[in-house]
Amino acid sequence: MDKKLMALLACPVCKGDLKLNDAKTELVCYQDAMAFPIREGIPVMLATEARTLTTDERLHKR
Repeated sequence: MDKKLMALLACPVCKGDLKLNDAKTELVCYQDAMAFPIREGIPVMLATEARTLTTDERLHKR
């Protein structure tokens, strides 16, 4: 994911920071405990498409 694009993106729910996960397949908002998928290099920034983080993922945030 391009660093310039990452600097522009924000969580669509809380407008907070997003982190790229280790596998580089999701953008994660730890504040809302949501992970937004990246499909074919394009972040899908819809709350309805996001998955909820597991308790373990919330506890081990980076």
